[in-house]
Amino acid sequence: MFLRRSGPGRDPLPVAMSGVRGGERILQLGVGEPRIAGALAAKAGINGNAAAVVRDEAGARRMVKSAEQAAALIEVHVAPFDALPFDAASFDVVVVHNGDGLLAALGDDERGAAMRECHRVLRKGGRVVVLEAGTRTGLGALLHAAPTPDERYESAGGTLGVLRGAGFSASRLLADREGYRFLEGLKA
Repeated sequence: MFLRRSGPGRDPLPVAMSGVRGGERILQLGVGEPRIAGALAAKAGINGNAAAVVRDEAGARRMVKSAEQAAALIEVHVAPFDALPFDAASFDVVVVHNGDGLLAALGDDERGAAMRECHRVLRKGGRVVVLEAGTRTGLGALLHAAPTPDERYESAGGTLGVLRGAGFSASRLLADREGYRFLEGLKA
């Protein structure tokens, strides 16, 4: 898949829109697109810390491979999303890879518990960024069918509803660009 860059020599759009900066402590849930996951881990740099939680060994292998390809260091854990293996206030940013419907696939209780865990591991003033499949544009719209939204999940408030229910303030849609939706919630 071609990842459009924000400008010459800059990060792919999802990395740029995540707002991750060098030196930050970043946690990723799920793998999503491996190249994006690796680029996010690399963005934290040697002064930051990158960690990931995936649900199975296959996801762990994908995450490690993506970090290696991006020349990044990442600590990968296989664990349930509703019991993250980190202390409270351990991270500046949590990125949830929801492009493949990760959140909708979780049961209601597990989904809520997972987002409450994200809230717990974030420092005060930290943020969660959710990357989802968005409106396809250009050639991608012609060649690939738009993903079918989970009606039950969307009717219950979708990702914004989950973020608000977990205690994230200022939860909002940042953008729907180039096939991605970027949602954000802040920990007050």
